[in-house]
Parts: sequence; structure tokens; C-alpha cells
Amino acid sequence: MSTIPTRRFGRVGWEVAALGYGCWGLGGGWGPQDDAEGQRALQRALALGVNFFDTAYVYGDGHSEQLLGRALKGWKGSPVYLATKVPAKTMEWPAKPTTLITRAFPTDWIIRCTETSLKRLGVETIDLQQLHVWTDAWIEADEWRKAVERLKRDGKIRAFGVSVNDHEPDSALKLVATGEIDSVQVIYNLFEQSPEQKLFPLCQEHGVAVIARVPFDEGSLTGAFTKETRFPRGDWRGGYFKGARLAETVERVERLKSFLRPDVPTLGALALQFVVSHPAVSVVIPGMRRVAHVERNVEAVRGAALTPDERQALRPHAWPRNFYVGAWS
Repeated sequence: MSTIPTRRFGRVGWEVAALGYGCWGLGGGWGPQDDAEGQRALQRALALGVNFFDTAYVYGDGHSEQLLGRALKGWKGSPVYLATKVPAKTMEWPAKPTTLITRAFPTDWIIRCTETSLKRLGVETIDLQQLHVWTDAWIEADEWRKAVERLKRDGKIRAFGVSVNDHEPDSALKLVATGEIDSVQVIYNLFEQSPEQKLFPLCQEHGVAVIARVPFDEGSLTGAFTKETRFPRGDWRGGYFKGARLAETVERVERLKSFLRPDVPTLGALALQFVVSHPAVSVVIPGMRRVAHVERNVEAVRGAALTPDERQALRPHAWPRNFYVGAWS
């Protein structure tokens, strides 16, 4: 059986599987929660060669970090890279340029959150710590720089990056250009192709790793939804796909079926291959709450890559959107 293709994680140089694991869903907010199945999914991912796991301080108020730490306890296999995120102290999503960084990310807050995440994960060092939101209005501030310097000096983190605002890939261009961060996390999928324009070339120029999140547009690009889909109580996607958005999304997904072929047989495979076939992308992190999700996504990433002509033909399917529904990513 072929293995998951690997990528170099920017200038940090880690060899990471192209398919990572997005752990938001393990913390809750996606309908009925099944921690036992989540644990099985994490174990299956490890067994199949997934070695990059992305979580956050706020996912389930730490529940996601705790589940991940439990799954990794006693792991004796190949190296695994753990990434988490510090929320703004103001708990604002997205980041607001008018909010002072002294309120959003004071030095002691970044350090305190990191130390809490270390305990939840059960590790001595976090491989990648990230700020969960960012605005280039904070570029001149020293608070985050002091925190990163201290955390690296004390061996509590190895690398540092940011997760940019939803559908605002240009909000971290100045930061990337400084060369002071190791990674940037951004929404990138068949509908949201805008990172290709400015962010990706800049990341390649400065050796900054790209973590691509939301490859399935919160599930729509798997083809699992219909216009009659209704989300369970407590599932935040009820807001994301509210009103006429669900019907329009389903119609746009339907048009993508013409791109399927025997070695890219599903819409989910098409969506993942579109993301990983871009040379700037270091790792894609779909949410995987069940073993079936893991196995399906591993198989998709192992499959045939899209050709340059296919990628070009998919460009008109970009769907520019800039909206916010109060969700974390």
C-alpha cells in the first residue's frame, strides 16, 4: 500500500504528511459528540501515517487538546508534530485592526495559554504555537515577539505562526514578509482560491509553511449535503449555511462532478487533491471525527494528483465570499 505523500514544512524543515488532522470537531460544536469514536479516529490516523495535528486552546474549552493528548500518550511510532493556538484575550473573531494588541495578545496571556495547552496535551514542548487570529495592524507591536522569544528560549515551543482571519488571506502579508513567522494557516479550497494570488507566492519566497484549513468548505465539498439538509441542534453549520446559502452551495458543488474520473472518484478526493496539488501548501487539515473520515481522506490524498490543466479548469469555480458567522476555524 502506498504511503501518504510528505512535504517539507517550510524553513523549519519537518517532514510532514500532506494530510494532517484538524481537531476542532473533537472539541464539539458539530452536533452529537462521540469522544470514543474520536479517539479511534485519532489512533487510526496515527496508524496510517498522519503526523501533523492541529488543535486550539478554545476548541471545546480545552477538550480537543485533552483528547489529542490522551491519544498520543505512549505513542512510540514516528515523530508527530503538534500545533495549537492561543485565542485573543478579548475572544474576538475575526481580529479587529482597532483592537490594541495589548488587549488581544499581551505577553503574559500568550505564555499562560501556552502553559495551559502544554498541560492539556501532556507534553513538554509544543511544536507549533499560533495566534488564533491576526491583523497586520499589530505588525510593529512587541508583545507577541517577547512571548515567542521567551517560549522558545524556555523550550516550550519550537516554532511559531498565525492563523489568519476567515476569507481574509491578505491580512497577514506584512507579517509573512518580515520573515519572523514559521507558518501561516489559511482557508483554501475550491471555492476559496484567493490565497493563490498574494499569500502563497509570498510564503514560498520567505520559506513560510502553509497550513490549509477548511478544504471541504465545512463539509459541502464532500457532496454530502442536499438542499434539504438540516443540521443538528448545536451544530454551528446551521449558521454557516443559513438562508439561501445552502441551496446555492449545493448547486455549485453539483457542477464539480464533471471533473471526477476513475482515479479521482469522489468530490471529497477532488477537493483534497486540489488543495495538496498547490506547491505552496505544506499540509491540509480537514476535520475528521470518525474513523471513516480518516480512511477516506487518507485514500484521497494517496490518489492521483490533478494535472495543471485540471487545476486551470477549476479556477472558474472560485466563489469569492467574505462573511463571518461567529465560528472558530
